[in-house]
Amino acid sequence: MEKYDLIIIGSGPAGLSAAIYASRAGLDALVLEKAGVSGGQVLTTYEVDNYPALPGISGFDLGMKMKEHADKLGAKFQDASVIALKPAEEDSCHTVVCDGAEYQAKGVIIATGAHHALLGVPGEAELQGMGVSYCATCDGAFFRNKEVAVVGGGDVALEDAIFLARICSKVYLIHRRSEFRANKALQEALKQYANIEYVLDSTVEELKGKQSLEAVVTKNKNTGDLKEIPVSGIFIAVGIVPDSDIFTDGIAKNEKGYIIAGEDGRTNVKRVYAAGDVRLKQLRQIVTAVADGANAVTSFQEDSL
Repeated sequence: MEKYDLIIIGSGPAGLSAAIYASRAGLDALVLEKAGVSGGQVLTTYEVDNYPALPGISGFDLGMKMKEHADKLGAKFQDASVIALKPAEEDSCHTVVCDGAEYQAKGVIIATGAHHALLGVPGEAELQGMGVSYCATCDGAFFRNKEVAVVGGGDVALEDAIFLARICSKVYLIHRRSEFRANKALQEALKQYANIEYVLDSTVEELKGKQSLEAVVTKNKNTGDLKEIPVSGIFIAVGIVPDSDIFTDGIAKNEKGYIIAGEDGRTNVKRVYAAGDVRLKQLRQIVTAVADGANAVTSFQEDSL
């Protein structure tokens, strides 16, 4: 069984930042990534305009730059799907169980990120990949000059609506409340596009279509009225779910599954740390994920003294 000083589970911005800091610290660290490519959710972001010193960079390019930085410092990567983490007893090593292999390390950083939440309505599962998408920058080009819908009221939903408005004939922005919760800059940017129509105080009740999506059925929360909107595509941006289900052996999480850890990354288990979107925190952004990775490595170094 291979042994390391530190194992980093996940290779999004938090995991890559941790890999960079671990390499610079001279630690024998291994990054486990299940997707076969580094970068995490940032890879599907069309444009990142709030990462310091790199305004307007594409998410893909930013992810690749982080990976190149880690590679330059000699970080080790392994394609692996983690099944479980077995915390150490006393001062022994933690064991990370993967599909076909096990690894041991003095410390473990959980940087598994999160995934898109589902609507859970009829037609959603059946039409995934046939008009139902969770990534506008990935799939938006398939709907050029067509009418589409976006569901959500946060930053991602408004970013998706703006991106799609540039290439689609019309975008219906469906939100269950009367006001958006996205930042004010995005709300102002939204007003520049005449082909975005708001469908507020409304929930999605059903997605209809045979071979592909044909319409979305909405329900007005105030009147109860149902409305069928013909669209070729729908982009769902109603939040994220932490990828923490595999961590069941004593690691504290809140009711939504976020791992409980402070700014230092320390969890309730000795020498196990959480970084990035999987951690319970106020703000989930690339810049905070990068900070989490650095903090987690620093905490491990302090705990190893």
